Amino acid sequence: TGPVSSECLGNILRITLHAEHFEDKYLSLSVVDQSGIAWELDEAMASQCGYTVTYSNWSNIEFRASALSCHSHLEKDVFTVTIEIKASHSPDMKNAATHLKSASCPYGPWSPRELICESSYMEVSVRKEVPQTTKDFIQDKSEDWTLSFPEAKPGEASIWQIVFHQPEEKKALLVSDAWSAGYGFNTTDTRVLLRIPYTAMQIQLLEAQGISFFTVRSSTFYKQQWIVLMVDTSVACPVDGVDYVNKTIIWTVPKYIQPVSAGATSFKDVLVEAGVDLHKLSAKEMASRKYVLLNDLNTITMKIPIGAEGGYYKTAVNSGQHGTKYTINLFLEHQWEDNKWELTKHIIIKEIETPFEQVELAITNNSNLTARIMNVTVGTFLPDVELVNLTIEGTTVAVAEAVQHGYVVYEIRYANGSKGYGIQVLFDAPSIKKEYTRADMRAYTLNVTLGFLIHPTSETFSVPVISVSTTKDAVLPSARGFCDGRNLHLIITHGNVDKNWLPFISDWHLTPEDAQKYNYSLEDNGTHLAISVPLFSSYVNYEVFRSSGIKASLHLTLKDGVTLANRKDFSISCKISPLELIQCLPNGTVVITAVKLVGIAELDTSLFVLRDRQCKPSLVTKNTATFKFNVNTCGTSRKFNSSTMTYENDVLYFRPGNDKPVYRLKFACSYAVKQTVDVRYESKKNPPPSIKPGFGSLALSLKLFKEKSYSHPYQEFEYPVVKYLREALYFEVELLQPEDARLELNLDDCWATNSQSQDSLPQWPIIINGCGNSEDSYRTIFHKVNYSPRVKLPQHLKRFEVRMFAFLRGATLLQE
Repeated sequence: TGPVSSECLGNILRITLHAEHFEDKYLSLSVVDQSGIAWELDEAMASQCGYTVTYSNWSNIEFRASALSCHSHLEKDVFTVTIEIKASHSPDMKNAATHLKSASCPYGPWSPRELICESSYMEVSVRKEVPQTTKDFIQDKSEDWTLSFPEAKPGEASIWQIVFHQPEEKKALLVSDAWSAGYGFNTTDTRVLLRIPYTAMQIQLLEAQGISFFTVRSSTFYKQQWIVLMVDTSVACPVDGVDYVNKTIIWTVPKYIQPVSAGATSFKDVLVEAGVDLHKLSAKEMASRKYVLLNDLNTITMKIPIGAEGGYYKTAVNSGQHGTKYTINLFLEHQWEDNKWELTKHIIIKEIETPFEQVELAITNNSNLTARIMNVTVGTFLPDVELVNLTIEGTTVAVAEAVQHGYVVYEIRYANGSKGYGIQVLFDAPSIKKEYTRADMRAYTLNVTLGFLIHPTSETFSVPVISVSTTKDAVLPSARGFCDGRNLHLIITHGNVDKNWLPFISDWHLTPEDAQKYNYSLEDNGTHLAISVPLFSSYVNYEVFRSSGIKASLHLTLKDGVTLANRKDFSISCKISPLELIQCLPNGTVVITAVKLVGIAELDTSLFVLRDRQCKPSLVTKNTATFKFNVNTCGTSRKFNSSTMTYENDVLYFRPGNDKPVYRLKFACSYAVKQTVDVRYESKKNPPPSIKPGFGSLALSLKLFKEKSYSHPYQEFEYPVVKYLREALYFEVELLQPEDARLELNLDDCWATNSQSQDSLPQWPIIINGCGNSEDSYRTIFHKVNYSPRVKLPQHLKRFEVRMFAFLRGATLLQE
């Protein structure tokens, strides 16, 4: 079919603009009069002039015109209407294409009175003849003819007037005033027409048999020569009368409603017919559609099953929810005879829309696991729905732009006219959430919100689409570990599921900052995570190993970064020889490290003691305690034999109020009583030693400690440190790299400045050529560095003590 078609339906002409020709275009409708002038149509003009513009079957535009509309040309019972349609792709209507459509419809014969109830107006047309009063006719107040006559007498020749009869008053308007108020008029040689928009001021709301009606009681008249012609132009149209029972529409219309039946005393039905879309249906056609038409004494009733042929479903939205409404445009024609008007034809056009009914949308996952493509379909939808955008990770994009985000969107058409939408996206697209579920399974989650537009109402709604596909493609992280005598090392090879997993030791989240704080090492290069933990540190566990040693274990757990659920456990264990826990120095000093063993609950390592309970550890961690003492102290016992002297002591732990230890670590140091060593030597002239310059990078650290034991350095958050004059400052310089035992750290020069810049002035030397400043009132004191669990290479450290001082200029304190 072409873009425009027309159809004659009795005293109404219908012109249809087919959606496929005007889709996505801006339209302008005008009615062309007999002079060729186009009058642009708007709502006010349409209801005043007898035009209706509506939508049918989702998107088709329907234009209806009454036979006596303002611009129709009536000649020999044939009326002609011409409309002009302009269509453009822009709202300013530039470059608009123009379609001119003219249609003629025959209509006749006319009934003495014809009433039309359209969707936006009421219309009544009557014959131009004065009914003859019969001999036995009795004037009734309800007719108001006698009361109307005084208003008719002052009117000038050929000037139309209309009188509205209302309960409180009568109101007369000249035709020009009534036209300005929105009323429509037309006249032919034989008929007078009055058209009343439903928004008119003089409309009254009446009730008949429980059903509301819009009514207007009016008299229309004019003077012609010496005759006053006056006609009754009352009209009534039902407002409601629609019920919904058991999936059935029930439409009830009372018959012979006041005021259209005023003055009549006897009624006889001539015709009762009904149909859909202004097409009358035969009894057989109604039965095939399961329609029911009942004509009782006082009412006409139509029953239509919801969803029956003749109507259609359209998409609706209620509180953001998707649903449908069933719409049907019913048509009722009732003709009756009475003793006043002879024959009256009453046509009622009633568009009925059922209440909103929510419809759940099916979301189907058709993913191709082999090709690793997510394929999800959504729907079905009615033809009036269009997908217009997608919201991906909070960003809304038009359908045409979705491909730039990796989404392919396609439409699916079904045989019954409905449709669905499909979305394809790769498993590996950035917006697809990937989650490890179990064993070797991973879940891929599509989370996108689809935005839809409903035609022609432009209502919108959205559908969240969450679809999960699982596949066996998970690669878990793996690990290898080793010990080097000083540290436990774990090297974890990343899989494809642990991108957001976090390393935990016990319940402690190991971060780079914490690792540095506790002298741990934590490095991640993207493919491997390397963790190194000192052998004697807080989070290492210790247990007896075959009575000949101790096993040190590090347990690390990778946890989900969001839920903190345990995902993968790793551990590394190393055997520690008892000799690694004790140092028997030649000068009679003993350094012993006691470890907290697994299985002994609630041990506070700071409460470890030796036999003499006054001897307490000099260095404490969560799981270790280190003692340093002379063999002649702390309750140490001695044993002699022919060649050795053995010193023995115990590390003990007592629970409060209990003299029996719950922990005992025995240790001993043996020294040779008498030892002779034969040494052979010979004299040889060796060349004098020479020093060759070397090149490389050294990693050094300078730390400030809180006390002389050099156990607790100040942390970053404790700076700046506040000290009083002459209060001791304990500094430690350490060579971090390279870890070469052949190297020894020596301090040459060290100086203090009044700012953070080492080159700023003034300056004061603290160490000069490796010695304290002889001009200083408080000489720099150097402290010996001994081996300990923390200090494996004493030659790599230098410790010194200076007294707090300030810079002065004269008697004024200098500040940065």
